[in-house]
Amino acid sequence: MPLHGGRLNAAAERYGIPRAQWLDLSTGINPNGWPVPPLPPEVFSRLPEEDDGLQQAAVDYYGSRDLLLVPGSQAAIQALPHWFRQQYGRAMIGVLTPAYAEHGFHWQQQGHVLQPLAADEIDAGIDELDVVVLINPCNPSGVRFSPEQLRGWHARLARRGGWLLVDEAFIDATPGQSLIVDPMPEGLIVLRSLGKFFGLAGIRVGAVLAPENVREGMSRTIGPWAISSPARWVARQALIDRCWQQCMEKMLNNQGARLKALLEKCFGRPVASTALFAYLETQQAPNVAHLCAQAGILIRSFEQPSALRFGLPGNEAEWQRLEQVLSEIRR
Repeated sequence: MPLHGGRLNAAAERYGIPRAQWLDLSTGINPNGWPVPPLPPEVFSRLPEEDDGLQQAAVDYYGSRDLLLVPGSQAAIQALPHWFRQQYGRAMIGVLTPAYAEHGFHWQQQGHVLQPLAADEIDAGIDELDVVVLINPCNPSGVRFSPEQLRGWHARLARRGGWLLVDEAFIDATPGQSLIVDPMPEGLIVLRSLGKFFGLAGIRVGAVLAPENVREGMSRTIGPWAISSPARWVARQALIDRCWQQCMEKMLNNQGARLKALLEKCFGRPVASTALFAYLETQQAPNVAHLCAQAGILIRSFEQPSALRFGLPGNEAEWQRLEQVLSEIRR
């Protein structure tokens, strides 16, 4: 199974540093997420109800009625390859690399033929593929694709019955770059998540924006009551809080730029960044990750290619701590 960030308990045990003393920058989750208030007691005593207002809140936020709510976009990442195999059989799947490994893993698990694609290989190879799976902006590399470029690829795929699947888990801070439209056209599937921008990874709520046949297939696969009542209540409140969203969009873009500048200063090399994380390739990635961990800072290290990903610190004291540790490593 693919490995992910956030394994804080394992790091605490390995390095002998109590969990409370760590600065966890190993994920791309907003460290200043939507402030969850006390929940009404009744959300714990009743089965989830689809007419509780969450669906409409999600439609208003994402801007399309062609929407299925799922228990985290991970549920869709796992279910879509199975649905596609049932509908169309074994297929040629182009998957952006490096990228979130769960996508390729689950397409391969369902017996599809995987074709890893670097960002600059997509245009030349797209006409030989049945499905192209992208992340925009890409986790972990920070690679971005313009809406115009993506629409062109979608058109080429759709003309011959192909599909473009775009995971937009990190796009909320730049909503103008989203491919979501109303209605969603044939051949296009977009995944969204409340885990990153909203900082609500623990409630496991995501969305599939897609034509009706895809949404119906996903709904049958996932089944009823997939999202708990407490999660539905929290998700609805977060989605309708436009004031918080506007303030957070500005703040995260500023913080993303700050992280990029800090890392370029410390490492002396180009850094790719989004509003929620920054990524740089370096042969010293394992050593830097180890030295950071010895100082109680958890970051992600990748092997192919050798690279590091840093999430955002949550406050000024954490920013200063990160800068100090990186300066010491640099010296």
